Amino acid sequence: MLIGQEITVLGGGIGGFAAAAALAARGARVTVLEQAEAITEVGAGLQISPNGFAVLDALGLAETARARAMRARAVVLADGLTGREVVRMDLETMRPGKDFLLFHRADLIEILAKRAVALGVEVETGAQVTGIEVLQDHVRLEIAGKGAREVPFLVAADGLHSRLRSVLNGPRKPFFTGQVAWRALVPARGRERVEATIWMGPGRHMVTYPLRHGEIINIVAVEERQEWADEGWFHRDEPLNLRRAFDRFADAPRCLVDRVEEVHLWGLFRHPVADQWHRGPAVILGDAAHPTLPFMAQGAVMALEDAWVLADSLSLSGFDEGPALYQARRRPRAQRVIEEANKNARNYHHANPLARAVGFGALRLLGGLRPEAVLNRYDWIYDRDVTRE
Repeated sequence: MLIGQEITVLGGGIGGFAAAAALAARGARVTVLEQAEAITEVGAGLQISPNGFAVLDALGLAETARARAMRARAVVLADGLTGREVVRMDLETMRPGKDFLLFHRADLIEILAKRAVALGVEVETGAQVTGIEVLQDHVRLEIAGKGAREVPFLVAADGLHSRLRSVLNGPRKPFFTGQVAWRALVPARGRERVEATIWMGPGRHMVTYPLRHGEIINIVAVEERQEWADEGWFHRDEPLNLRRAFDRFADAPRCLVDRVEEVHLWGLFRHPVADQWHRGPAVILGDAAHPTLPFMAQGAVMALEDAWVLADSLSLSGFDEGPALYQARRRPRAQRVIEEANKNARNYHHANPLARAVGFGALRLLGGLRPEAVLNRYDWIYDRDVTRE
């Protein structure tokens, strides 16, 4: 157990609050430092597969999560140009009793934050860390406007541009994948199916699903192009650019795009999985350790898994050996999931008409004969329960 141990968590996102809750549940005295002035509603939709739900369940959030999210009934691969289904994976029949949840990111952060606070976690907002120095028995933080602070143990869940990742591994530049992504939310018009649909097209694809009890529809649209775009979710773009990119798509996805009034664009960059996840009294998790492309819907889920395994490893082996145990348990799986996401980036975007016909035809045949086989490819992801290891 970690009774009385002081731990500081950097970052008030999904990984940060999940780690804080998991650590506090084991007796640690946890403080979360968040650079924003308040925990506000940001982001859009995300999917939580059963391996992520297992962590929410272990944190005591199963019923709350089900109440705040929507339970996906199917995942559908569709031809974006014709609108025709390629294969339908019915989750209710193929995975009965398993929770595939569709969340607004802000709702997931809210329930994790409330759980953490209920377990005694202190949250300090407006704490922008500008410098980190890892010493033998503590970590020295420089906080804008607040000076220096020494903490006994630091968990950095500070995202893609993590300061601690750079301290542990040195600066490394990611490379642009030649793909950009838009995200948007549009009002639903009622009776939308509670399923995630992947509309596949030449050099582009779009993922759509409902959120918040069917009140809104989440859109993530990806296009291959050489024109570079900044990394990060919060760069505004013109809705007209999104519409132009998908103007050849079928009516159903195009009608959603036509309703977009506000959209954000970001470039997709590939980052290597960090070689070193820990040093002395400091560790990284989530995107700070292993940023992933959004093609397996596992970014948030991997952060949840990291949070649980880190807390478990520290509880089992203490601050001296626990961080190394955590990295050994997590790094191979994170690497494999990221490689799978990289493959999907290619599979969705067949530009050659013959390749599309062959690929879609094979999927339709397999979907007609053994539709569960398409989903079974990812059993190693979805059926893993890190809380039982």
